Amino acid sequence: MTGSAIGRVHSVESMGTVDGPGIRFIVFMQGCLLRCQFCHNPDTWKIGTGTERTAQEVFYEAIQYKEFWDASGGGITVSGGEPLLHLDFLIDLFTLCKEAGVHTTIDSCGGCFSRSPKFIDKMDRLLAVTDLIMLDIKQINPAKHRELTTRPNAPILDFAHYLRDHEQPIWIRHVLIPTKTDDPQDLTDLNTFIETLPNVERVEVLPYHTMGVYKWKELGLEYPLEGINAPESPVVEMANELLGTAKYN
Repeated sequence: MTGSAIGRVHSVESMGTVDGPGIRFIVFMQGCLLRCQFCHNPDTWKIGTGTERTAQEVFYEAIQYKEFWDASGGGITVSGGEPLLHLDFLIDLFTLCKEAGVHTTIDSCGGCFSRSPKFIDKMDRLLAVTDLIMLDIKQINPAKHRELTTRPNAPILDFAHYLRDHEQPIWIRHVLIPTKTDDPQDLTDLNTFIETLPNVERVEVLPYHTMGVYKWKELGLEYPLEGINAPESPVVEMANELLGTAKYN
């Protein structure tokens, strides 16, 4: 029965404005394979925790905000953690959304993407009810990506190719971190990769911030980017130029 799939939800936000078009209802899923040094939601990492909720329950909570979505061109975004760890839940939730005429977005890095037949079968079903994917490419350099996140970037880049082959609209996001992701050569290589994806509708540079540091401390974790500040304006401008964001946005 559609809507019965269970996901582990970390939290929800009723009025998100930066995670897709318009005003969004944001569902943060619990669990992630990556351990990004700059993560501002480390409390979403642990797999197997969070609150078990059915897709129907989350849909009923979200749909009361439809008036705001319709007025702003918004809808529902599922973020994380890593949403793709909850494929059955996403398929059910987004199926209900499409039946109600709601715009659907996934905010993912694709780190758990797999070409296994079982995974692809579910992804194909999910894409059929997904309007937009916001894809976070954290570092195009494989060695630097592993250092930054503990995981390889190959599945993420392969996910981008899968989305290209399915002509799935995507927004590319890149967090700009001084000394970690602001090397001009890396940004040039990232731009070269993005230019192979005709399905990219927008490219966004997200300046690094430290608003999530308190969560690391609350969890008793050592913050690995201690002492690194937000990038200065000229560096942000350089990144935007090298990634050609103006031609998309």
